Amino acid sequence: MYNSGAKQYQQVNVTSEVLDADPHRLIQLLLEAALTRMSQAKGAIERKDYEEKASLLGRVNTIIESLQSSLDHEAGGDVSRNLERLYDYMNRRLITATARNDVTIIDEVMGLMLQVKEGWDGIRDEYLKGLAGSSSAVSATAGDPSARLSSHISA
Repeated sequence: MYNSGAKQYQQVNVTSEVLDADPHRLIQLLLEAALTRMSQAKGAIERKDYEEKASLLGRVNTIIESLQSSLDHEAGGDVSRNLERLYDYMNRRLITATARNDVTIIDEVMGLMLQVKEGWDGIRDEYLKGLAGSSSAVSATAGDPSARLSSHISA
């Protein structure tokens, strides 16, 4: 009973945060969700719960695909193309980790994901500083394709 209530509370909390999030925060939430699920998958491997491991890593792959689909190659240039290749590499490594039940590969992908997250954290900090400096800031999500990412945070 407690677990059910805790999960419902967590879902409401995540939903609330997603609804209030700017595009940069949505990316951060996706990265955090992927890292959490990879950590959980490592635990599932240690418990020999391979069905749960496969489910969790499949959800991570879905999150990474969402991140890939949100890339704007026209505006992002080389950075966007490099992220595309990195996300592709991460997905391929997670498929290998799933097949081999290999936590070291998951650790490798988590390390890469943490580096990407650190970059996004810095981008968001700069974005928020820009908003604070602008007295006529309007909704950051209006018309932004990143808003569609919110549906994948609970993936």
